[in-house]
Amino acid sequence: MFAPRDPDEYLLPTERRVIRVRRHWASMLWDIFEAVALLAGAVMISYLLPPGAWVLQNLLWYAALFVVLRFSYFVLEWWVERIVVTDKRFMLTSGVFTTKVAMMPVTKVTDLTYERSLMGRLFGYGTLVVESAGQIQALNKIEYLPNPEEVYDAISELVFGDKKKQAERFSMLKAKKAAAG
Repeated sequence: MFAPRDPDEYLLPTERRVIRVRRHWASMLWDIFEAVALLAGAVMISYLLPPGAWVLQNLLWYAALFVVLRFSYFVLEWWVERIVVTDKRFMLTSGVFTTKVAMMPVTKVTDLTYERSLMGRLFGYGTLVVESAGQIQALNKIEYLPNPEEVYDAISELVFGDKKKQAERFSMLKAKKAAAG
């Protein structure tokens, strides 16, 4: 009831899902560092406070609890966000309390680029830049995308590939799924 909807529930019956991923865990690195540093600071300050300063100790531990809750919210937010690419559109679903769905039709894509920094190569993520017909769309830059080469190849095939071969491949996939049950 309170859980965000599954992104597949937004798909039309005529759409086939090509890619469904969440952002790479490296997008959480700053939040992890921040939470660990603040908690370590709280522990050190608590250790240095005199035994009679129980009011300050309590305030300090409530602040530490707030840091943990804040970090938990960021993890939950990362967990529910999904990037979905179908044969007809790009979708980004996000939001813990309020669900937000951003969408861009695949037919609007005019250029596709992916970038990988040194850290991206080490950890396995990149940035996908999607350009459309002279407009800035909601999904023009997708950062911390895992396996950007595979995503880039799949989207390039969708946008710029042979439509007849895609239709044949889609019908073969449907037949395999039907045969598998």
